[in-house]
Amino acid sequence: MDESARKPGLLVLERSRALRLFTLFILYVGQGMPIGLFWFAVPAWMAVNGASAAEIGTVAAWTALPWSLKLVNGFFMDRYTFLPMGRRRLWIITAQMTMVAGLVTAALINPGPGDVVIIAAIGFAVNLATTFQDVAVDGLAVDIMSEEERARGSGMMFGGQSIGISGATAMAGFVIEDFGAPAAFGVVAALMFALGSYVALFREREGERLMPWSAGEALARNKAIQLEAWWPLLRTTFGSLMRPVSLLFVPVMFMQGFFYGGMVGVTPLIGANAAGLDTGAISSLNATASLVAGLLAMTLGGWLGDRYGAKRIVILWLAAQLLLGAAMFAGQSLWSDHAAFAGFVFVWIALDLLLTVAYLPIAMRLCAPSVAATQFTIYMALSNLGISAGAYVLGKADAMGGLAMVFPVIGAGTLLGLILMLTVKFPRRPEYYAKQAAAAMVFDSSAPVPAGGAGDRGAV
Repeated sequence: MDESARKPGLLVLERSRALRLFTLFILYVGQGMPIGLFWFAVPAWMAVNGASAAEIGTVAAWTALPWSLKLVNGFFMDRYTFLPMGRRRLWIITAQMTMVAGLVTAALINPGPGDVVIIAAIGFAVNLATTFQDVAVDGLAVDIMSEEERARGSGMMFGGQSIGISGATAMAGFVIEDFGAPAAFGVVAALMFALGSYVALFREREGERLMPWSAGEALARNKAIQLEAWWPLLRTTFGSLMRPVSLLFVPVMFMQGFFYGGMVGVTPLIGANAAGLDTGAISSLNATASLVAGLLAMTLGGWLGDRYGAKRIVILWLAAQLLLGAAMFAGQSLWSDHAAFAGFVFVWIALDLLLTVAYLPIAMRLCAPSVAATQFTIYMALSNLGISAGAYVLGKADAMGGLAMVFPVIGAGTLLGLILMLTVKFPRRPEYYAKQAAAAMVFDSSAPVPAGGAGDRGAV
């Protein structure tokens, strides 16, 4: 074993709750940057330069598509890994370097705002690399966090992503305006490289290697849960996925993405065409809203999940999304008002992120440990498939009866998610089942009863 791994000063995730939360936070900051660039700043740049709803929808759909396909990533990460460096770190490092290389290539290509196919291809390629990091970090989160950390960890993860989105959106919007798209691609690449270097500083667990050439060894715990053949991996994953409670959770995830995809597309169109804002103004507004949403996710989002339980808070945010869509559809005359438009952007971005923070603990509870990356990724991929679908229907809804038709179409999906959350009994915290067992009560989920039980916090 690497004796240096035992030194107290070295960073080992299993030793420190604070280090685990910070690591998940900073990794999500890094992967939020390509999202801010390609999902907010680039569409705003295109809209200000005369792109249509269909063109922006095409770029948004192709940019989001890798996030829908990332379930394949999870299978490879659970099947192939370099255990002496931990179950996820080598994948994270490789993904980050690929993202940086993709952005540098994009800067050299230098597409214009009308080069829809080129922009879509660049967005697809960079986001494909980003999905590999996302899957690896999600698998790390499921693998390394305790149940008690999951609500707070979810808030830190998506709060960090929102801060990354915010920073990249604001920076890229102004850089594109003043210096052009290549400069924005280059600056984001440099920032991601700086943040990504942090991964070289920590270990997942004591005794593992920092780098492939360092001393260290694969841990018995990781060897025990590693699946070395495809059939056990597939059987375990789909066996867990096909449980009724899992199948009923899938539409909730899809519809959350559907909301996001529609809103990402409609926001720059309303901002440019109704409110009369330029690329910098739209990007700055999105960035500020993302920053506020990130802070809310890290504070209010995690606290609400701890205090009231994931299911109740998911229901709350879905209901709020329905109200927002109804208000935007009914208040079309206010779209040109800058304050009203700003309020819409702040509310929808905050609601989406708070909803994501709320439902992630439920997804984590549904995952089998040996296939955590794969199963969790499938849930996330289905949500991201919803993003592509939401972006795709943007042009269709506009053709049906104007841009405002996006809101009732998205609202129908949100309503379906709300109905499922109100009627399905999703798994609760382990201490809930322990208390039920002690009282000889009937369980409302297929989740196993743990040995022993912590005190009931009143949350689900």
